[in-house]
Amino acid sequence: MKIVIIGLGSIGKTILKNLSGEGHTITIIDEEKNRIEKLIEKYDVLGVVGNGASMEIQNEAGVAGADLVIALTRSDELNILACLVAKKVGAKNTIARVRNPDYRKQIAEMKDDLGISMVVNPERETASEIFNIINLPSVAQIEHFAEGQVSLVEVVVQKGCSLIGETLVSLGRKLTTKVLICAVRRGDEVIIPSGNFQICEGDRIHFTSNAKMLGDFLAEAGLVRSPLKKVMIVGGGRIGFYLADSLAKKRYSVKLIESDMAHAEELAEALPRVTVVCGNGTKHDLLMEEGIEAMDAFVALTDIDEENIIVSMFANKKNVKKTITQIKSDDLYGMLDELGIDNNVSPKQVVANMIISYIRALANTVGSNVLTLYRLVNNQVEALEFSAKKQERFYNKPLKDLKIKKDCLIACIIRQNEVIIPNGLSEIRLGDNVVVVTTHKNFDDLTDVFE
Repeated sequence: MKIVIIGLGSIGKTILKNLSGEGHTITIIDEEKNRIEKLIEKYDVLGVVGNGASMEIQNEAGVAGADLVIALTRSDELNILACLVAKKVGAKNTIARVRNPDYRKQIAEMKDDLGISMVVNPERETASEIFNIINLPSVAQIEHFAEGQVSLVEVVVQKGCSLIGETLVSLGRKLTTKVLICAVRRGDEVIIPSGNFQICEGDRIHFTSNAKMLGDFLAEAGLVRSPLKKVMIVGGGRIGFYLADSLAKKRYSVKLIESDMAHAEELAEALPRVTVVCGNGTKHDLLMEEGIEAMDAFVALTDIDEENIIVSMFANKKNVKKTITQIKSDDLYGMLDELGIDNNVSPKQVVANMIISYIRALANTVGSNVLTLYRLVNNQVEALEFSAKKQERFYNKPLKDLKIKKDCLIACIIRQNEVIIPNGLSEIRLGDNVVVVTTHKNFDDLTDVFE
């Protein structure tokens, strides 16, 4: 595919990094010459320096023949205009980053008129992910395949969990609700487990489940925690606003701490069901005064990663049941487990995953069979949903008789409206959707999974 990326900030660079090596022809546009030169040296891309909304610059970048233009500058208006120009020039599809909540409704209504195929809002999408984590307190992360029929779930195996000491084989015999554990992170090691793999305390396990049966499995495995009711949020930026609003509408008791007086007053007016406190949410005394010890969940959303880590560690020390931390820097991820930071979110990675999934789905029309893609375990594992849309030699044969590549796992088969958690006797048939989990990169067809 021919892809043009306009705006190479943190999200643009994350997408470029994730797409590199996938065989796309990529052109980048940015007004900073030094940024373009550095990225051209690092990746096999073409670069154009200039205003990405300029028709002249877009023509120089070859937008007329592009399959996709992604506008990710800091300006919503520039992104919208860039997509409008790109569509006029001849781009087939466009994605715009639009962050301002004031534009949300009208952009949704005018998407087609503006020539925008997809709108992404990093803050809203990150808030949605945090909401899901709070709403399912046993779960560290959850993604969906097959239009929501299949859940891909991450949980942390904590002390006292009934899964500890079980092998995958014994677990399959013990539990009536069928799931498939498809990836495990143990310390720095990432494992695609076999049947004799034994679960240990501290493991972070990823499993696929019929979405309707997820609650049953969590209950049967002893992973259900009591519902969270009281939530404290530090940081009243856009993520904090969206999250507080969503939680309040679901009748959570929400306390939002914001350091800027004028902004705190705006938040209090916009969020009548939220208790807004003006103060420095990284200060020990304020956190204690505002009742951090009585909270069920704590969310650190300041603009400084180190502050988020420190206050999250303090919340853990005060035995808050669920702590969620915003981390923007990739360099910090390696130390989070040792610091007890179990749940973390990155706006740039949330949006990058959305856009890459869209690109894979778009590529499906020009040769790839990938419908959905998620990257797990700090991008070390890929979970892909393939469409089995053309006849292959490995169809209608038991999985146990097929040669599947090392570090690949058939995690789920979706046949019409039936969700199949596979075993050795399961078969792939023409028309199925198949979820694969692997440490290999850049698979774009189901045939890549087999020897």
